[in-house]
Amino acid sequence: MAILIIVAVLAVVLLLAFFRASIWSWLVAISVFVPAVAIESRISDDALWVIFIALGVFVLVLGVPFLRRHLFSSFVLMIFRKILPQISETEQEAIDAGTVWWDGELFSGNPNWNKLRAFPKPSLSSTEQAFLDNEVEQLCAMLDDWDITHNRADLPSEVWQFIKDKGFFGMIIPKRYGGLEFSAQAHSAVVSKVASRSGTAAVTVMVPNSLGPAELLLHYGTEDQKDRYLQRLARGQEVPCFALTGPLAGSDAGAIPDYGVVGYGEFAGRQNVMGIRLTWEKRYITLAPVATLLGMAFKLYDPQQLLGGESDRGITLALIPTDTPGVQIGRRHFPLNSAFLNGPTQGNEVFIPISYIIGGTQRVGQGWRMLMECLAAGRSISLPASSIGGMKLAARTSGAYSRVRKQFKLPIGKFEGVEEPLARIGAHTYMVDAARQFTALAVDLGEKPSVVSAIIKYHSTERGRTVINDAMDVHGGKGVCLGPDNYLGRFYQQMPIGITVEGANILTRTLMIFGQGAIRSHPYVLKEIAATQDHDRQRALLQFDEALFGHISFALSNAARSLVLGLSGGRGFPVPEGTDTRRYYQQLTRYSAAFALSADVSMAVLGGALKRREKISARLGDVLSLMYLCSATLKRFEDDGRPAEDLPLLHWTMQDALYRIQQAFDGVVRNFPNALVRGLLSLLIFPLGQRLFPPSDHLGHQISTLLMQPGAARDRLTSGMYIPRDEMEAVGALEAALDSTLACEPLQKVLSDARKAGKLKALEEVQRISEARDTGIIDAEQALLLERDYALRRKVIMVDDFAPEQLQSNRA
Repeated sequence: MAILIIVAVLAVVLLLAFFRASIWSWLVAISVFVPAVAIESRISDDALWVIFIALGVFVLVLGVPFLRRHLFSSFVLMIFRKILPQISETEQEAIDAGTVWWDGELFSGNPNWNKLRAFPKPSLSSTEQAFLDNEVEQLCAMLDDWDITHNRADLPSEVWQFIKDKGFFGMIIPKRYGGLEFSAQAHSAVVSKVASRSGTAAVTVMVPNSLGPAELLLHYGTEDQKDRYLQRLARGQEVPCFALTGPLAGSDAGAIPDYGVVGYGEFAGRQNVMGIRLTWEKRYITLAPVATLLGMAFKLYDPQQLLGGESDRGITLALIPTDTPGVQIGRRHFPLNSAFLNGPTQGNEVFIPISYIIGGTQRVGQGWRMLMECLAAGRSISLPASSIGGMKLAARTSGAYSRVRKQFKLPIGKFEGVEEPLARIGAHTYMVDAARQFTALAVDLGEKPSVVSAIIKYHSTERGRTVINDAMDVHGGKGVCLGPDNYLGRFYQQMPIGITVEGANILTRTLMIFGQGAIRSHPYVLKEIAATQDHDRQRALLQFDEALFGHISFALSNAARSLVLGLSGGRGFPVPEGTDTRRYYQQLTRYSAAFALSADVSMAVLGGALKRREKISARLGDVLSLMYLCSATLKRFEDDGRPAEDLPLLHWTMQDALYRIQQAFDGVVRNFPNALVRGLLSLLIFPLGQRLFPPSDHLGHQISTLLMQPGAARDRLTSGMYIPRDEMEAVGALEAALDSTLACEPLQKVLSDARKAGKLKALEEVQRISEARDTGIIDAEQALLLERDYALRRKVIMVDDFAPEQLQSNRA
């Protein structure tokens, strides 16, 4: 009987937790089982009465909201206020900035997959598509990346003018100000296509449309500031930049030493003008060497309280014409052989009028919040777009090169050692492009996804680096010898640049993704923190009580769900139908519950120390990131119409990501500092052990085959990149060589058979073709095809070489 009661108790607890039962459901269950266990234990009548009384008090206190709030929740709130780690002003503003989007579903422990599928398919308007097909195509055709990076260290003047005249600097500016007013999806597509041709041009185009004067003016500028600058920015009459990063503080705005002091001075011939004396030293500022309009972040002080309020006014933003006396620009940094214009700027007690503050005096001290709210463009759009442009170039060229280039009379792509990097190239490109479009969609839907933007920035740049490294391995000597015909070398050199901007990737992974997401995207933590900061006692207690008991139910549910779904592998749980995708939805649901559980346990046990446990935070961030990338990949597959040709890409990316999620959880469990918690997490997350494996070699073979032959899947994978059709260009020649290689294979076999039979004596291929034509083995038209095929293959295989004086001249 006792065993049956214990089993029944465990079953009821599991069911109540799994379905997130109300507090009264729990109290009813406790009221039934506690007396049953007590009676079964045959305790004395006096002890039984004590238990009944204690149970009654317990039910009364927790069941009556008024009593619960004042006798229980108030006590917990007091403890919570004491143990809550200190959050700096800049951290708080980062937490408050932006919106929660799909990351909130992943934090819920039970994502609504139908909601994911219901999001609209990313698309472009006819105007946006026409711009891509015409102006962007024309710009790409004008770009010679070797000339830009090796000879000029800059874009040609005609390219600069084309970019300005055609509105590339005004993609985010509304039409009423003369801008293109493109969607985030179009903005991303433009940068991606340009990036597949030239990293320098892509950066030049993306920076004015990213975090900078135009976006800040649109969101916060006064009407006078908008009217004064937006039309000029849209027409390219102003070249903007934004200066945040400095030598001593990096991107830590809370530590920037740059400052301005409010006072009176002379400006433009006028005396006694209220303004700011600014002193700054900034570096890594893109477009600063040629900027005409300098956005600036600095700490503002008002010792005479001319603006009212405190003397320390906090981080403030200003917009300063660079012809203002004292502004220093012009010098350049030289980031890894990239030619985009990046450099330092300084100023010492430069006087500017108070009207230069972005948004006017009412925006004084709001600079960091303004920056955090506008980071979505850089993190969500520009950097992923620039990364995917290089990744698509690497995928398309590596596949073609692996089919055209032969070793031991076999295309190198058919060697298993080459298949492995080709599989990674194709799969990472597929997943990152899916996440790029999905994240741009969020921006177009009106979201400012702060956590999601950090995820896509980190993974697009890191996977981009992996893809370019793999592409270099595949190309070998062709990749490492720089020159006009090397389409990978500069991308290889420049890829690390992306990991340093908008927050260095190490910082983004270890602190930002989970550190911000655990508070921002969690359904209850932000409400609990808000309650601790509310000075209205009754309102704080009401809010905290609701959040606390919601949180308790949430945590118990995720513990139960993690265990049950871990035992079943997610099977039996309702998810969208689909033979190829059903299991992935189920496994992601399982890991979402495990993630929510792990996040709660980590915050509860480690508390403020979690900020210092960066490796645990990073691994939890990896889980959240990978679930997001998987969600985007599943949506892409659905939006594309579930093409069977893309299944190898889908299966490889999903299986690889799910395996990495498993490994990240294992890292969290094994390294958790509390032994008891380690055991509990291991039981709840891996009740049957670790049962997932990396993608199979067969899937890798299928992806490499997909990359090495023309087809719809290859075109979908690399859609939106620039593909030159001129056979004198390196990429154009490679495209032509792939088609030619496949078309000429039957003829090559004819020549090979004839040679084996002793019918052809010539030792060189071109002579053999002529001999075969002269002896009637092939006709004249076939000979021309083979001669062209030989010329194309030779152009693809050959690498550039230079006379010594050419390189010496360049150095001079």
